Amino acid sequence: MRATVMYGAGDVRVETLPDPVIVEPTDAIVRSVRACICGSDLHPYHSLPPFPAGAPMGHELIGVVEEVGAEVTNVAKGDFVVVPFAFSDNTCPYCRDGFHTACLHGGFFGPGIGGLQAELARVPQADGTLVKVPDLGDADDATLASLLALSDVYLTGYHAAHMADVQPGQIVTVIGDGAVGLSAVLAAKRRGAEQIILMGRHESRTDLGREWGATDVVAERGDEGVAKVVELTGGLGAHAVLEAVGHMPAYQQAYGVVRPGGIISRVGVPQYEEAPVGFGSLFAKNARLAGGPAPVRAYLEEAVAQVVAGELAPGKVFDRTIGIEDVPDGYRAMDDREALKVMIAF
Repeated sequence: MRATVMYGAGDVRVETLPDPVIVEPTDAIVRSVRACICGSDLHPYHSLPPFPAGAPMGHELIGVVEEVGAEVTNVAKGDFVVVPFAFSDNTCPYCRDGFHTACLHGGFFGPGIGGLQAELARVPQADGTLVKVPDLGDADDATLASLLALSDVYLTGYHAAHMADVQPGQIVTVIGDGAVGLSAVLAAKRRGAEQIILMGRHESRTDLGREWGATDVVAERGDEGVAKVVELTGGLGAHAVLEAVGHMPAYQQAYGVVRPGGIISRVGVPQYEEAPVGFGSLFAKNARLAGGPAPVRAYLEEAVAQVVAGELAPGKVFDRTIGIEDVPDGYRAMDDREALKVMIAF
């Protein structure tokens, strides 16, 4: 099969690798229909040290089940499925609490398992991980794009809003106009937020943010951006801040715009360990810090039903479609801000 491998910062290749096989009786093999490049893939694209063994890339996929292990009963060959970016058994105590990314028997795609920017994928814990798409029929490209968005990007944005407990009538600030930030805007709107301030400066992206519910766009950054948001909220700040970037300046902005008693929900993978912001950091504002890797599996059934019914269309975040051989250029395009989010069609 053809698959994506990263050998160091900026060194992305598409290579012929052995087809994956069933290793554990709980595995399934999925043939890819659509995959994509994630904004979080750009972190190793910038900073991965030389990695001679090569890191298999990709963690977002929709496809068709080709083979199942002897203990798999929930999916069968021929089922069309969404593959969440983390695998889980869906039965352990953490999964039952709704935090599948902490599954006692789960993990993440990549070295040792294989990546999902590939023609075929081995999915561990298939019964707990894979979600069938019912009544799909002859889905058009837009529906496939929206289903793919559920494997990570939209439901990561949704997780930000969920962990911030966004309520009808609230003021929400979203930091970051990447695909996750825009998804967070859509999720906040669907949860009833009254004012949604999107902090981003790429007009082609913030236009989609406005379409999805952003009432205001703030292009300024740092102290100037914080001052603008505070002004837009009548001097009060936001009830919820959804931080979809992961860098320290974004966290500093989040702290600056959250109101006393508010919640900062981070889903941008933090590229820092310490965040000494303000007096006692969050203490002075009675503010709460939430968020983390999205337990996509917890939200999938409901979201799949909404997409199939035509009630939810998050696939608009994909603005470029390529084949597997063009994946290295897809990384470059996203890194250069020529593309918001790149989809791979097989």
